Amino acid sequence: MTIVERELKLAAPSATVLPPLSDPLAGVVAEPAGTRHLLASYFDTDDLRLTRAGASLRHRDDEGWAVKLPGGATRSGRLDRATYAFPGEPGAPPPEALDLVRALTRRAPVGLVARLRTTRRAVQLRTTAGDPIGEVVDDDVTVLGDGAPVRGFRELEFELADGAPEAQVTAIVARLRAAGAGPPDPTPKIVRALAPRAAEPPDVGPPDHPPVSAGDVVRAALADALARLIAHDPGMRRGDDPEDVHQARVATRRLRSHLRSFAPLLDAPTDDVRDELRWLADTLGQVRDADVLLERLEARLPDLPPEDRAPADRLLDRLRTQQCRGREQLLVGLRSDRYAALLDRLVEVARVADLGAAAGGESDDADQAALRAVVRPAWEHLRDAVATLGDPPTDGELHAVRRHAKRARYAAEAVEPAFGKPAREFVRAVTAVQTVLGEHQDAVIAAQWLRDAATRGPDERAAFAAGELAAAERGYAHAARDAFPAAWRDASRKSQRRWL
Repeated sequence: MTIVERELKLAAPSATVLPPLSDPLAGVVAEPAGTRHLLASYFDTDDLRLTRAGASLRHRDDEGWAVKLPGGATRSGRLDRATYAFPGEPGAPPPEALDLVRALTRRAPVGLVARLRTTRRAVQLRTTAGDPIGEVVDDDVTVLGDGAPVRGFRELEFELADGAPEAQVTAIVARLRAAGAGPPDPTPKIVRALAPRAAEPPDVGPPDHPPVSAGDVVRAALADALARLIAHDPGMRRGDDPEDVHQARVATRRLRSHLRSFAPLLDAPTDDVRDELRWLADTLGQVRDADVLLERLEARLPDLPPEDRAPADRLLDRLRTQQCRGREQLLVGLRSDRYAALLDRLVEVARVADLGAAAGGESDDADQAALRAVVRPAWEHLRDAVATLGDPPTDGELHAVRRHAKRARYAAEAVEPAFGKPAREFVRAVTAVQTVLGEHQDAVIAAQWLRDAATRGPDERAAFAAGELAAAERGYAHAARDAFPAAWRDASRKSQRRWL
């Protein structure tokens, strides 16, 4: 079961008295919900990889096992987290829970790191119209050591119901603050319990200052792409949203592209990492390619005559089978030591990315020159690929241009912090080329799949429907070809690359 938690946490000094929360003028009705005594056991690696990343794996005596994954803190200080519940007794964490956090723990063993005993006094809140607002809980927390209390703290949590009205939420927080509570602070209990180690930065995350030097830019680009891959790992395992596979594949491609583009600046070779990323990209592609094609063709079914829709849908069952097989192989890959080892290696590269002498000198000009030298070859490869297109260009030639456009885009996005608006404008223009040629490639692949599928079965009605769909896809491919010259004219203007 998955729950999205939205909560405001407020530190409460010991002298704070929880005020009455009913407020007829604000439209708030409060009802005491009693006192509970909770015992929670938290599990993590020795270096607290989960806790430092804003995640947690715990067992609580009233609700069993739970994995909490970070969704981030909002400007208001609200903490949003996805919570996944698992049945099970205390002791070793269930395999399903460990699987969900594998991208964070990787090959490190997981064990008990803290036990928290909480006395919780709860108040249920609703509007005068009866709509739920949420629950305010007053938690008195004791951090347990080897059977003996060692220290404690107190906090108030305002757990918001879905659609909680903003006016009432604001009024309740104001009343808590007036009673002596601190401002909203998204720090989870386990971080407060294990501080200061738990407050250290995660293995991979954004830099603690804006990228300035060439080294900062390289490390930030690698860390950002890796953080995206790790963030979408749990969703890939659960399979609830195809977008997780898509974003993980994009992150994998970015990592490969960055390691290739920045190779002249790196002291240590990363060919081994790029080879493993190619394996991961291929594994993700088995699912993503099927997802894209199936979504595309299912969207075309309503365009067919009514009598042809069911036969065409039967044809797509083959694609659904391919999709399921690809997902099975993806899960095998994600649960392998090979994948965990790759993530460990990427963490190492993103964290320490040593830069050689070519990475710039002691001035901003030297740093920018080194970064321009990364983007310029990617642009030149794209320019040359377009210059050598046939008349008319083949589908393969256009696909090659798309790949070069993607590499130029990723390289320019990586160095954007150093160049600002000129780099952003270049990215915009090259992305337009990539998008147009992406539509062309998707249409070409769809038409080819339909052609092949139509010849592999005895269903004449399905074959006829496949022909109709294939004809439409050829039309979309031609439209994309027609749109390409204008997109390229914009991307190839001198003004787009003066910064290079």
